[in-house]
Amino acid sequence: MSKLIYIVDDEPDILELVSLNLHKAGFDTRNFERAEPLFSALSEQKPDLLILDLMLPDADGMEICAGLRKDPAYDKMPIIMLTARVGVEDRITGLDKGADDYITKPFSAKELVARVQAVLRRIGWQTAAGVYEIAPGLKLDLNRFEAHLDGKRLDLTLTEFKLLQLLTKRPGWVYTRAQMLDYLWGNDKIVIDRTIDVHIKNLRDKIRPWDSCIRPVRGIGYKYLLEESSEEA
Repeated sequence: MSKLIYIVDDEPDILELVSLNLHKAGFDTRNFERAEPLFSALSEQKPDLLILDLMLPDADGMEICAGLRKDPAYDKMPIIMLTARVGVEDRITGLDKGADDYITKPFSAKELVARVQAVLRRIGWQTAAGVYEIAPGLKLDLNRFEAHLDGKRLDLTLTEFKLLQLLTKRPGWVYTRAQMLDYLWGNDKIVIDRTIDVHIKNLRDKIRPWDSCIRPVRGIGYKYLLEESSEEA
């Protein structure tokens, strides 16, 4: 069965563009130009994912997202924010409100579809046992702090495991070296940024053939992205 995606944007051209490309990728869609008909539709059927513009004529998209996250009926529903707000603070606010991803206008259709596929795949990874399949045959066991490839346990250090866990939380999201250092050690250990590069190299060596999923972003840090969901090499 095709996944159902609700698209909310007050620009008809954007609605048509997004809907057309998602249909080509095999998704079903319903389009809304305002918040009120969206809420009516949500009460009838919950979609597999919601694409939400932030600047609607009858509501603020940030508040819609925050409200849905407080409702047990929709708190796990994937939400991608689609907006012309390009500031870093806007992105941070959107993610803090509960968005799973944040796409700025203008955007490429290929990127949009890749982001939708990545979010849906990530939602499907989690199981009741706390095991995530982050790539075909490559799994993270969050209960045991172990990684397995094709059923065999990988010899990852705790630092390598935590780096892999962090990167795969948001496929495609770029983490700076400083963010990684803070996640791993906070203020408890004096280290330099390049320490991350050493750990990443060791991690990539251990997760072959999926090592190319961990990608350097020049001058910034790293991201995790499966080849099949990538919009760029």
